[in-house]
Amino acid sequence: MMAPSKFTRAVSAAALTVGLVGPVTGAAFLFSADAAFAATASRIDVRGNQRVDDQTIINYTGIRPGQNYGPADVDEAVKSLYGTGLFSDVSVTQRGGTLVVEVSEYATVNAVIFRGNKKAKDQQLAAAVQLQPRGTFSQAGLDQDVEAIRDVYSRIGRSDVSVTPQVSEVGNGRINIIYDIQEGDRTKIDRIEFVGNNAYSDRRLRDVISTKRSNILSFLFRNDVYDQARLRADEEALRRFYYNRGYADFQIISSDGVLNDAENEYLVTFTISEGERYRFGDISIDSTIPDVNGADLLREVDTEQGDYYSALEVENSILALSESVAGQGYVFAQVNPRGDRDIANRTISVVYTIDEGPRTYVERIEIRGNDRTRDYVIRREFDLAEGDAFNQVLVQRGKRRLEALKFFESVNVSTTQGSQPDQVVMVVDVVEKSTGEFTIGGGYSTGGANSGPSVELSVTERNFLGRGQFIRLAGGGGKKSRNYRISFTEPYFLGRRISAGFDLFRSTTDQKKYDTATTGGTVRFGLPITEALSAQIGYTYKVDDYDLDDCTITNSSTGANTCGLSNFIARDVSKGDWHTSAVTLGLTFNTVDSLSKPREGLYGKTELELAGLGGDASYYKLTARGQYYALLNQEYDLAFVGTVGGGYVDSWGGEDLRTFDLFRNSNKIIRGFEHNGIGPIDSGDHLGFQAYAHASAEVTFPMPVLPESLGFRGAVFSDVATVGGTPFSGVDESDGLRASIGVGIQWDSPFGPLQVNYAEPLVKKDEDEVQRFSFGIGSKF
Repeated sequence: MMAPSKFTRAVSAAALTVGLVGPVTGAAFLFSADAAFAATASRIDVRGNQRVDDQTIINYTGIRPGQNYGPADVDEAVKSLYGTGLFSDVSVTQRGGTLVVEVSEYATVNAVIFRGNKKAKDQQLAAAVQLQPRGTFSQAGLDQDVEAIRDVYSRIGRSDVSVTPQVSEVGNGRINIIYDIQEGDRTKIDRIEFVGNNAYSDRRLRDVISTKRSNILSFLFRNDVYDQARLRADEEALRRFYYNRGYADFQIISSDGVLNDAENEYLVTFTISEGERYRFGDISIDSTIPDVNGADLLREVDTEQGDYYSALEVENSILALSESVAGQGYVFAQVNPRGDRDIANRTISVVYTIDEGPRTYVERIEIRGNDRTRDYVIRREFDLAEGDAFNQVLVQRGKRRLEALKFFESVNVSTTQGSQPDQVVMVVDVVEKSTGEFTIGGGYSTGGANSGPSVELSVTERNFLGRGQFIRLAGGGGKKSRNYRISFTEPYFLGRRISAGFDLFRSTTDQKKYDTATTGGTVRFGLPITEALSAQIGYTYKVDDYDLDDCTITNSSTGANTCGLSNFIARDVSKGDWHTSAVTLGLTFNTVDSLSKPREGLYGKTELELAGLGGDASYYKLTARGQYYALLNQEYDLAFVGTVGGGYVDSWGGEDLRTFDLFRNSNKIIRGFEHNGIGPIDSGDHLGFQAYAHASAEVTFPMPVLPESLGFRGAVFSDVATVGGTPFSGVDESDGLRASIGVGIQWDSPFGPLQVNYAEPLVKKDEDEVQRFSFGIGSKF
């Protein structure tokens, strides 16, 4: 748009010209309120245009030849022409009976070129700028695009980027726009400080937020970027942290970053006010709906008198009460908590009021900020659609689901008045973040055939093509092993909240006396039952190919051999190819606060694997595992996890169990013993066991001295397990109790949770194979 002063001069000049030439032409112009028109345009003359044709410009003026017009019409004509964004200057004057429209056209953008950019790709920068090829040029647009490019670099930690625009004419009113970019050094975060915190140390609070101090591994994590959107998300994380731990008066006074230009490093400071810590006082329900008895609904409430105040527990109580009341037919009922603070006793009594509520409907759902993620990926997380009854509970639940996707830095849901009093517009604002990962991991594992150095490379995308799909390609191996895997998951199969996916895998391993190669695939489905409980079903078909090394089987029925192997192992290996066709059924219960950094909650999983629907193997295998997480000390971030589990396997249909169908020891059963180093033994070989039970207790804590941004934690633990049972006769079952204690170091690394353990067996058998030191990568669950 034209500057106001320039616009005013153009309109004034047009009015003045009309006033002066009027007497000469004999047309009397009356500017009183009673005058309807001031002149008649016998013809309209368009000048200065090169690309826009005359008739298009005349149409924009709204004045036609032979039409009467006045100063107001001239004013609107000028506004309309400026409003097209096609012209840098506009003048409308009368000369005799001719209305003269003079315009100066903006140049057309021929090409947009980026030079010097390496850390940000051309496509990324082109998506950020407004001036595009075949569009019109404006200086204001150019200035905005320079800032947009700077913002792109700021989000990847290069705040000192220099952007110099150049405009080059190529003829015929066309120009090239060239952005010369000096990317500069990567901006780092030197310190993150908190002002006003007394209950929790800076170290503990730094663990809560996603922004981290720069360290030697920042090039892997990329979490040391100063970004305003991330800072807002960190503020919300701090609020939740305090609100869920009794600090109902918590406030963030300010959060900002100060750049040290000399060092190119930020000092990030959060100034907070913790307030007092409260416990829940009296809990009651007040219902104004005649058929809804508040006393009967108290069982739905999570908040309990005497517990520390928790906003999350209040939210969960509201959800549970709303669902219960809606189930009784009151879909518009509203549940609102009312807190009554007792400052002296530091308690908050909560009254949940249940009212019928106004009949309000969702007119429209607007999604904003999703440049990459498709609208439907966001919409489907809400159990609401246009025309549905508005329900704040469903809105909050949808917001939680969006946050759990880990696609966004922040999610905010608000409402505005719709076109009618009973209509509301839901506005969902999101700030996207990177969802792709390329990782290179290395390690040294001990125990089993895969012991020794190993490496793994993987490419993962959690929001494939913005469709919310998960895809992962991985490959790796060690000195005597190779493995490859492709995984894909569609979280909303056939538009339903049912996940569907597949895995294709191939692995080879050189054992001491024989080689194995496993090739197969899995098709799997997941169905949520409640917010915490889900069911899984899968089908796996795989082929295990065994090959003996430089030895022979002298009796195929008994497995007698010259390999120094147990006859039972030799019998199974001698078959060559084993085909396994198995169906898996599972149930998972999960209330853990964070899968990457668990501190509180329960996690349980039970699984039944049934093989024998075709193939060579016929067995059923039942496993169960439960974990309880609790934070022992808030300030020092001491976390406890207790684990119990067990399993049983047996054959069915008259078939025999193979040694490869049995359980074998691992660090998830008991530490301090080798992989497959305990249980039934024959000819010096551990065969595996039919049943096991185990339990462990572990306390983790931040590693002293090391920055918390590195993600290291220490651990002390105690494990106990009992294993036994064998389908083979004449072998030493070697069952009974084992126990160990130890210490460890955990690292939430970019290529998966990594743990190094040193365990000392306290109770063991003479034939057990001890392994005090272990190192491996794997899930906590």
